[in-house]
Amino acid sequence: MPASSLRGRLEISDDAHALARRAAEWLTQTAAAASGIVRISLSGGSTPKELYTLLAEEPFVARIPWQRLEFFWGDERFVPHDDAASNYRMANETLLSRVPIAGNRVHPVPVDGTPAEAASRYETLLKHIYGADRLDPERPLFHIMLLGLGGDGHTASLIPGQSVLEEREHWVAAVGQGRPEQRITLTYPAIESSATIAFLVSGAEKASAVSAARAGDQRLPAARIVPQGDVIWFVDRAASRQP
Repeated sequence: MPASSLRGRLEISDDAHALARRAAEWLTQTAAAASGIVRISLSGGSTPKELYTLLAEEPFVARIPWQRLEFFWGDERFVPHDDAASNYRMANETLLSRVPIAGNRVHPVPVDGTPAEAASRYETLLKHIYGADRLDPERPLFHIMLLGLGGDGHTASLIPGQSVLEEREHWVAAVGQGRPEQRITLTYPAIESSATIAFLVSGAEKASAVSAARAGDQRLPAARIVPQGDVIWFVDRAASRQP
C-alpha cells in the first residue's frame, strides 16, 4: 500500500452538526462495504461524541454490520473507565452501550498498573489481534482511524515537545507530561497503519492547525503522520477558513 499525502480529501460541512452527520454517513457506508472484521480506532472529543450519538440512532444503527466491527482507542487519559474524563466512558455512553456489539469486540485501553505497563499490555493486545509483531505496509492494523486535531497540532496524545513524537518502534506509549493527566497513546507506526485516517475537526480556533497540518508543517505533531492509506478531513466551515 503506497504512502499517501496527509492533505487527503477535504469534506467541508456548514457546522459541527452537519460534519458529524456527514462523517456518520461515510463511516456507515465504509463499514457496510468492507468484508470481514472492520477494526475501528475511536477518538475522544466533542465532535466524535456527536458522531457516536448519531451512529447509535436511526437511520445509521440499522445499516451498520455491528457483528463485524471491532473497536479500539487512539488514546486515553490514565483515569478509571468510569471517570468523566475517560474517552472510553464517553464512547460507551454515547455509542457502545446502545448498539448490538459483543463485549469481546470492544478493547479499551488499560488504565491499571502504571501507564507504561498499561501501554505495554495494549500493544501486546494489538499485536495478538494483528497476528504479527511487525506492521506490514500492505496489511493495515486498522480499517478506520478516527482522529481529532488540537489547536496546537496534537492528535491522539501525540503532544508537542514530548518524546513520544520520536517513537517509531512501539505501537503504544505512555505520555507522562504535556497535559494535567498522564495519557496512553497509539504512536505514529500504529496510526499510520490504517486503510483510512479520518480527521474530525470543528471550530475557528482549529483553522490554523488544519491548514498547517495539511500543508505538512512538521512543527505540528499531526503533520508528521506518514499515512499508508487514504486521508479524509471532515471539517466545518469555521475550521476550513472557507467563506
